Amino acid sequence: MKIFEENTEEELFEHHRFVVDKGQAVTRIDKYLTNMMAGVSRNRIQDAAEAGAILVNGKPVKQNYKAKPNDVITIVLDHPPTDFSIIAEDIPLNVVYEDDDVLLINKPPGLVVHPGVGNFNGTLLNAVAWHLKDKPDFDINNPSLGLVHRIDKDTSGLLIIAKTAEAKSHLGKQFYEKSTQRLYNALVWGNVKNDTGTITGALARDTRDRMQFAVFSEEENPNAKHAVTHYRVLERFGYVTLVECRLETGRTHQIRVHFKHIGHTLFNDERYGGHEILRGEHFSKYKQFVNNCFEICPRQALHAKTLGFTHPRTGEAMYFDSELPEDMRLLIEKWRNYANNKE
Repeated sequence: MKIFEENTEEELFEHHRFVVDKGQAVTRIDKYLTNMMAGVSRNRIQDAAEAGAILVNGKPVKQNYKAKPNDVITIVLDHPPTDFSIIAEDIPLNVVYEDDDVLLINKPPGLVVHPGVGNFNGTLLNAVAWHLKDKPDFDINNPSLGLVHRIDKDTSGLLIIAKTAEAKSHLGKQFYEKSTQRLYNALVWGNVKNDTGTITGALARDTRDRMQFAVFSEEENPNAKHAVTHYRVLERFGYVTLVECRLETGRTHQIRVHFKHIGHTLFNDERYGGHEILRGEHFSKYKQFVNNCFEICPRQALHAKTLGFTHPRTGEAMYFDSELPEDMRLLIEKWRNYANNKE
């Protein structure tokens, strides 16, 4: 089970499931789970609830929720349940900021965030384990530490790592309550009509392709998750547009799906058809130009550019900006030159 965002790229996976017995008296959920999970303290369960990691019938609940007969209670964590450990690997990291509580990284495109099927090593978390190998209190395999949110393998940009359980709980709550500030830059197919706009559409897995997500109405899919993306146009190049996106919610593939939904698929987003020539001319010279662009940026043109949050220990407002990676920078420059030469 996954909640949070794309983008965020921010996925949580089901680790525990309980169905409340028909004869069970109505009980606070933190008390119920303490009784059901030997060795897990009530405080830890309360922290999990504050971070949005305890779901009842698919929806996050607080620690004082009263569990009722037949309730389906699930506990989700930010990594899939596996029987392997993350091993430290000497992989370079672009560290933007670091202190005793948080580690902020500018992830390059192509780097998988977390080990999983087909990617048991060579991931960002393997690199983090190496980077923090001399910190005795940090265990990359402890689910109460580490990743607070995610971005896709082929999306570049800023990611935050919690170095303490307190930091992860505090930051997780900020993401859940949508109090973080995040801006993405994306190059999309087509000339986006309005300079600013908002895309609203609930997201769920596409019934025709489980690897994709799609927009559904409540009637079509009552389980689809509400999602809102705000955007503004940064630059127009005729057949493609550079946009800045602000996530009000954060769902898996949110920006990618929302822009496809309004007819402006992300440039070279193979999963959603953006690796085809969706706008432009029929001349062979133009086709060669676009193919050259695909080679320059061989992934969806999406970058998590800024991240703002409240520091979990000091309460200070923190805000970070990152440069576009070289592939997107060269791609945008190539389209800018093309547009200027056409005029």
